[in-house]
Amino acid sequence: MITLRAVTLRRGDKVVLEGANLTLHAGEKVGLVGRNGAGKSSLFALLRGELHEDQGQVELPRHWRIAHVAQDMPASDAPATDFVVAGDTRLTSAWQALAEAQARNEPEAIALAHAALSDAGAHDAQARAQALLMGLGFGPDELQRPVSSFSGGWRMRLQLARALMCPSDLLLLDEPTNHLDLDALVWLESWLQRYSGTLMVISHDRAFLDATTRVTVLLEGGRLSRWSGSYSRFEEMRAQQLAQQQAAYQRQQERMAHLLRFIERFRAKATKARQAQSRLKALARMERLAPVLTANDFTFAFAAPDALPNPMLSLQDGVAGYPAAGREPPREVLRDLCLSVLPGQRIGILGANGQGKSTLVKTLVGTLPLLAGRLLSGRGLRIGYFAQQELDVLRADETALQHLQRLAYQAEAAGTVAPGAPMREQDWRDFLGGFGFSGAAAQRPVGTFSGGEKARLVLALLVWQRPNLLVLDEPTNHLDLVTREALAMALTTFEGTVLLVSHDRALLGAVCDQFWWVDEGRLQPFDGDLDDYQRHLRERARQRREAWAMRQRSNTMPTAAARSPQQRRREQAQRRQQLAARLRPYQLEQQALEQRLAQLHEEQAALHAAWTDARAPAALAEAGRRLKALQAELDQVEARWLEVAQQLEALQQAADGTP
Repeated sequence: MITLRAVTLRRGDKVVLEGANLTLHAGEKVGLVGRNGAGKSSLFALLRGELHEDQGQVELPRHWRIAHVAQDMPASDAPATDFVVAGDTRLTSAWQALAEAQARNEPEAIALAHAALSDAGAHDAQARAQALLMGLGFGPDELQRPVSSFSGGWRMRLQLARALMCPSDLLLLDEPTNHLDLDALVWLESWLQRYSGTLMVISHDRAFLDATTRVTVLLEGGRLSRWSGSYSRFEEMRAQQLAQQQAAYQRQQERMAHLLRFIERFRAKATKARQAQSRLKALARMERLAPVLTANDFTFAFAAPDALPNPMLSLQDGVAGYPAAGREPPREVLRDLCLSVLPGQRIGILGANGQGKSTLVKTLVGTLPLLAGRLLSGRGLRIGYFAQQELDVLRADETALQHLQRLAYQAEAAGTVAPGAPMREQDWRDFLGGFGFSGAAAQRPVGTFSGGEKARLVLALLVWQRPNLLVLDEPTNHLDLVTREALAMALTTFEGTVLLVSHDRALLGAVCDQFWWVDEGRLQPFDGDLDDYQRHLRERARQRREAWAMRQRSNTMPTAAARSPQQRRREQAQRRQQLAARLRPYQLEQQALEQRLAQLHEEQAALHAAWTDARAPAALAEAGRRLKALQAELDQVEARWLEVAQQLEALQQAADGTP
């Protein structure tokens, strides 16, 4: 059980928790929600022991093992599989104990270390690690690649796999879906549903929370409140509570207004003065209810397009990819592209990371040139493009106002100013205020913005351009649930056309009514909804796992000459582990038999002495019977000891390859 009692936690001059109370039971799966900056990650650090409460008490079971995803980017040259295996702390400790025992040359400690390795699952650790990696989207040819050869997003997947590899009683996951595509996200949901420990997850993905959690904890205003049920159920109950609070506030305001009117009317009248004073005291004693101020107050909308060309885009016999660079030839990613984008369509683009979704949208918006084929744009087409790296190209030393001014001046110089677009500074300030950049916030350098603030600025710049075609590539990566909801509402009411790449199923489901699927160099329509796509992903994953397992079984071991010294040492260590696991039961039985033989021989010697000294016939008879029984047991134990010794010798010879 996790218990917080009247906990206050400060980070500098910011109060993260103030008198917070919470109880979570073992095995519960909990979603931790709250606005960006509310302190959710600080609460995780408190549970991990990296921060300490200023007041109150935090209680976790002492024996609990806590796993979490490290946020640093590993730069190791270790193979991906070995890096993930090292996340198993119990296995790592057993390996360390074995190395220390071997260094001291202590047979008993070595035997115990081998037993610990067997208990920790050393024999199948590599297979378990590779199953995690493949579930998170790594291909069979990437399982032995050095960690340092992967990009930042894939390294974070390695960190996630490493956390899942660790045996744990409490698993803390802070935004685990940020670097996952929909394929890996569906697999992770399935894994977490089977996880037997206590899970706490911070996420802005509504569908992910609904699939993996059954308790929701809201961190708001330094307080923690617990709600039973999925995130969607929490939203329903929270809305009901807020409505009740607002109604209570309105009733109180009406009651206060009535009292004030009475007081003002009769205060000067002698006959009513006492009643007026009584009501004045009642008004002073009244516990004032605060008006409901919810986080769901951010909304925005895309202006209606002034024109909708038909078709908006068309592409025939297209080849998308990356042009030649130096001596490198062009790299084709997608082939045989034939598509038309029509007014009013809302298309979700599905596919695993690396299949070419971003390449496709970059080609459609003109960021990448076509390698072959013909792309036609309708007259009056105005594209609003949100790229994955859009946040990275914002200028850190400029303000939100300067970004909007530069965009406006560039559009004016090019003669492409959208009809009705504001062109005065006060208009720009008013416009930015609608996205949370009011007053001084509009003059803050973008380098001081959070990821969510940067994403809101990019959305503001998109809205200003008044597009008729929105092409959005993972727009929600840095958005909290409130802003995601606002984006979904804005896209739902947008009268133009939408092309959306996202792993947020709630957003895809709310906005899109048809889907394209990018896979193995081809683009094709996907006939079905998101539930159909998830079933399709699970079936493909099962088929890939089975095919990989068959290849593993059919592949013969490479010759010793073809293997590196590191590979040979690893294989030898694996064989030693497997041999130790097979030998251990016989070794333990042999030790027990030897102890029993020693006891029997000692008792036999004592009985021989007693039988020699005995004079009474009854004592002689009893000693004789006991000696006979002892001899029979000795014969049985010695026979079993011999069998065990022969089995041990046979196993050793088989391992050594001797006849």
